[in-house]
Amino acid sequence: MLRAGIVGLPNVGKSTLFNAVVANSKAEAANFPFCTIEPNVGIVSVPDDRLNVLANISSSEQTIPARVEFVDIAGLVKGASQGEGLGNQFLSHIREVDAIVHVVRCFENDDIIHVAGSVDPARDIEIINLELSLSDLGQIERRIERTRKQARTNKDAQFEITVLEKLAAELNEGKSVRQVSLNEEEAAVIKSLGLLSNKPIIYAANVSEDDLATGNDFVEKVREIAALENAQVVIVSAQVEAELIELAEEDKADFLESLGVEEGGLKSLIRATYALLGLRTYFTSGPKETRAWTINAGMSAPQAAGVIHTDFERGFIRAETVAYDDLVTHGSINSAKEKGLVRSEGKEYIVQEGDVMLFRFNV
Repeated sequence: MLRAGIVGLPNVGKSTLFNAVVANSKAEAANFPFCTIEPNVGIVSVPDDRLNVLANISSSEQTIPARVEFVDIAGLVKGASQGEGLGNQFLSHIREVDAIVHVVRCFENDDIIHVAGSVDPARDIEIINLELSLSDLGQIERRIERTRKQARTNKDAQFEITVLEKLAAELNEGKSVRQVSLNEEEAAVIKSLGLLSNKPIIYAANVSEDDLATGNDFVEKVREIAALENAQVVIVSAQVEAELIELAEEDKADFLESLGVEEGGLKSLIRATYALLGLRTYFTSGPKETRAWTINAGMSAPQAAGVIHTDFERGFIRAETVAYDDLVTHGSINSAKEKGLVRSEGKEYIVQEGDVMLFRFNV
């Protein structure tokens, strides 16, 4: 299961948001730095209205959504790349995730102490991104030194050093690795390094409940910065999400309506994280269950079948496939078949988002 790490400065709402994300987690959320030392981990369901629609068509007994793992990582501080605030330990936790959810404080509250004494999203983002980049720069410089001997006689090593020196120059200019233009061959060279500032990122602008519907000037500043990285911004209110957990289902809609929104931002954040990780969803649907399966974009039909069970991939014969929209439009598999919309796909077929599939295989 792919993992998204929730990061940010201390006291920006990371653990409160994490608690809301996983609903039943026990992550401690307190008003002092480093209340999270060891990362908390939670598996969350990806909101998808299509599940219930398919379940109704198939009269399924249950629905099983796709899932993503979220990791609540302790707050970083300036100097983390040099070990400040247990920084090396926390940076190692970030190295283990596939994508970053960077929580940025976009609210004023005198009762919640900001580690820097004031609310300034641009400064906060710069601190985190700089520490990630400095950590990468140190790793790259060490790698260059280790590779120099090989480069005297090895062309691959020579090319690697060229790529690493290119990255080092950009990092010294204050850029992150994800802002550096790399071709496919160059990207392959650094893939195994797991560079922190190369991980895909979403900025979660954490606002007060009063600003959830419209955002505020702090959010606009986050959007300006994210645009430079082609990163996405999702407005959330960790406090609102924490309050929603305590409400009965029938009261949640009324509470959100009073704030001028249909949802608190948490569902948008989970969906955006799922997309950021390059994940896709296909469905299986029948009387027993309707289930969302998670695959990487570009997976073939046998690979997708292997997500269910390795035997399905090894013995793959074909996949009976229909697009979600076509199935819903015609109301049943039989009707879709009569219209010629249920296709028989072979081993070369690349599974598309929303495909509803039935696999045929040899045991």
